[in-house]
Amino acid sequence: MSDRIRVALADDQVLIRGGFRSLLEAEPDLEVVGEAGTGRDAVALVTRERPDVVLMDIRMPDGDGLWATEQIVADPALTGTHVVVVTTFELDEYVAQAIRAGASGFLVKDTEPVELIRAVRIVAGGDALLSPRVTKRLLERVAGSLRDAPDTARLEALTEREREVLALVGQGLNNEEIGTRLFLSPLTAKTHVSRIMAKLLARDRVQLVVIAYESGLVAPGRQE
Repeated sequence: MSDRIRVALADDQVLIRGGFRSLLEAEPDLEVVGEAGTGRDAVALVTRERPDVVLMDIRMPDGDGLWATEQIVADPALTGTHVVVVTTFELDEYVAQAIRAGASGFLVKDTEPVELIRAVRIVAGGDALLSPRVTKRLLERVAGSLRDAPDTARLEALTEREREVLALVGQGLNNEEIGTRLFLSPLTAKTHVSRIMAKLLARDRVQLVVIAYESGLVAPGRQE
């Protein structure tokens, strides 16, 4: 069995799909399993191929990327597939919707090639908070549209330590950074994150970031 990361490309621009394919297939551990130019075709492709990662454009005909992401995330047979929304800062109004749809991360279309490759590997490994600098900026820009008032009820299932860890996840810290901040090993930090995801029924770390904002653990524009 191949241990290569299987990637699907969804974008209505052939040149962009071709560029992504060339970059990804130059890496020995990455494999592009198909391309789609519409949202409906993207869902069909992912349903058929069950890739590890989908690079999903937002603006596509016949079902846009937000709709396609919702369909993919809602399918129990596709729980192993993670969607990375490819966006631009001009499309910030769509980012909150993409988070709601279940996107596992974000890239901007002019991202550096090495960052694209790194992002695919990270999200395939389940550490879905991609490009923390970019993701944090996008989340902070749209945080106001996520919820008007803090929703603290969902945090009742968490221990005090788990709330501390969730707050740091919300700030964009990875497991190693969380461990350093809280004097824990990276493995212990990872275990805390996994337990938090299970308790909050979160699909990945991006959803944990949203919860951290919604619950008031992290305030837009302010870090602990």
